Amino acid sequence: MTKRLPRLVYADAQGQIYDHPSLTMAGMNGPQTVLPDTVELIPLPAGSRLFTIPDTPPIAWDERSKSYTTVTRAPGMRGRPQAVSAFMAPGYARILLPACDYRKKTVHLPLWSYTAVGWDEEQDCFVVAATQVDTNQNWNPEKYDDRLLDPLVRKRLAELPNNRLLEQLARCAIDYHCFAAKNLFFRRWEAPLPTSPACNSACLGCISLQASDYCPSNQERIGFVPTPEELLEVALPHLQEAPEAIVSFGQGCEGDPILQAPTIAEATRRLKAATSRGTINFNSNGSLPDRVQLLCDAGMDSFRFSLNSVIEERYNAYYRPKGYGFGQVVQSLKIAKQADRFTMINYLISPGVSDAPEEVDALLRFVAETGVDMIQLRNLSIDPDYYNRAMEVTGRGIGIYQLLVRLKQEFPRLQFGYYNRTRENFFPPGFEAGWPIL
Repeated sequence: MTKRLPRLVYADAQGQIYDHPSLTMAGMNGPQTVLPDTVELIPLPAGSRLFTIPDTPPIAWDERSKSYTTVTRAPGMRGRPQAVSAFMAPGYARILLPACDYRKKTVHLPLWSYTAVGWDEEQDCFVVAATQVDTNQNWNPEKYDDRLLDPLVRKRLAELPNNRLLEQLARCAIDYHCFAAKNLFFRRWEAPLPTSPACNSACLGCISLQASDYCPSNQERIGFVPTPEELLEVALPHLQEAPEAIVSFGQGCEGDPILQAPTIAEATRRLKAATSRGTINFNSNGSLPDRVQLLCDAGMDSFRFSLNSVIEERYNAYYRPKGYGFGQVVQSLKIAKQADRFTMINYLISPGVSDAPEEVDALLRFVAETGVDMIQLRNLSIDPDYYNRAMEVTGRGIGIYQLLVRLKQEFPRLQFGYYNRTRENFFPPGFEAGWPIL
């Protein structure tokens, strides 16, 4: 007996969510509506959130007519139903976008990641089109209790009253609820070191700087460049005392740290001279290879370079680089790899773009050429319709799940993940397997 696919879920104008008694959940790959495979569906992960897509009717599969239908009326409510999306907890890669008529929306959607969701009657739970790619539980929302945070923030600010970087991170922790910034005050795990008020990219989905006619950015950028002394005051105690200690340059509240590489290199040299404990990581667009070499020489442990595509035209369409090209990013990755550093790409995925046949072929060549150690699969936070049009996507891809299958078949030692790692865990036991996580 074939398992019945989950039901369509939809919402009324007040946000009340319903499941449809007869229509089936669908999803989208690029602009095309598709039915999810059962292997592509998992229970909604703990810590995820559901939200509506305003003025945007859902699309469902009607088993009776064997066709997709745009749902403009639904049981249990007055008015037009709205599509529902999931914003998943970290560690999960989405496989399908929500199926809905994006032509009906009247505004740019906020900078969130949008994932198809349905209701599984047999399991009595919401399900999403996704797969788990990282099991690190340090980022579980329940581990970030703000009632414990406030006194720690006050205490550390009193200890370093003149440190501008610490003041910035206090704002990130309290106002923006940045988990990494909270880790700094809890003195555990991975903590951020923002350094750059400027950037040499103008990403469509930048979360710290957006044009006034688009949706608001999620937070404001840092407005200064910390000194090596300020960086040392914040980072050294964390490296010396925190469990699983990582400090990372390149965070959501800044531009790109590669523009401040001389300052970061000096701070890194001082940190390495002061302690052998912990991991120093650099997140960047990788646009300036000579500066990546400078950071390697200073002792940087790992590098993560962000990409939305390994096809230059699509990369340019999203990143809108200023004064550099995709070739420099590839060169930076090769430099870090040749220096025997742990290398990652922060692959901003969106179904229909990341799994397009030409993208899959290009990604396989890219991994073979660079020898990258890990692909961090991050769900690109952007209006799906806006992004598909910007990338000029008209067809569907092979499926994100099938993309991962292809990558592991071709490159068994390639790791998938979502988070940065400590040096001790760059190549954990059994890392050649690592996915799917069962």
